[in-house]
This record gives sequence, C-alpha cells and structure tokens, in this order.
Amino acid sequence: MRHSLFALSMLLVGGLALAGCAQSSSTVKSFHATLTGAQEVPPVPGAGTGQADFKLDTAAKTISWNVTYSNLSSPAAAAHIHGPAAAGVNAGVMVNLAGGGMANPLTGSAPVTDAQITAITGGNTYINIHTAKNKGGEIRGQIAPYGM
Repeated sequence: MRHSLFALSMLLVGGLALAGCAQSSSTVKSFHATLTGAQEVPPVPGAGTGQADFKLDTAAKTISWNVTYSNLSSPAAAAHIHGPAAAGVNAGVMVNLAGGGMANPLTGSAPVTDAQITAITGGNTYINIHTAKNKGGEIRGQIAPYGM
C-alpha cells in the first residue's frame, strides 16, 4: 500500500511538472521597443518618442502590435518593422505596420515568415516611424523580448 501511495504521489508531482513545462513553451511571445530619435541612423534630434508592444505567435506565424507615439516634428506618415539588423544598423522593411493609416495608437497584425520570426526572436529587428520632415525615419527602437 505504501508503495502504491508513493507511486501515485510521484505521478502527480511529475504531471504537475509537465504541466508547468507545457505552459512555458507557449507559441505567443511578447516583445517591446522604446522609440527615440537618438536611435535612428543617423540620429534625429527632437522630442519625438514612442512605445511599441508586439505579440508574436510562432505557431500561427503572425505578429500583432500596439504602437503609441508623440511629439513628432510633423504628422506620422509610415511605420515599419525593419530587419534583419542589429542596433545602429539600417535594414529594409520586413513588415508594414500602417496599412490602414497612421492612427495613434497604431494597432494591427500581419503574417510573418520563418525568417522574420528568427530575426524578431533573435533581437535583429527594429521599428521606426517616418514623418514628412524625416522621410528615412524620425524615431526608432530595437525590438527585444518584453522585460529586457
């Protein structure tokens, strides 16, 4: 009887451990970027700032975003995820974030490829917001796992 209770308790402990592992391997990952003109290449002086939060679903191969910005030199004209690129390096557009206009906050979602997922999860992407006065980008932020 003792051996049966011990075996049952070990099964329960093992099951709880496996349940914890299953929860930590979620396919939805959170990312964040703080945008400033100083991060643009070359840097853009000014008071413009922004915050961007992303949810990357690696199973569904989609990314969603919520971006806010303020104090730009002129109205926002476009926003993109660029990559692959480390901080301080420019790269081409990977994901267009403003297909329906430049609302503030800017929200939406888009499909992503395996290569884009690798770039995002590897810290090799950035978001920037373009304006009429700064067509190459006025504010920029490197996309990193949330909390970093």
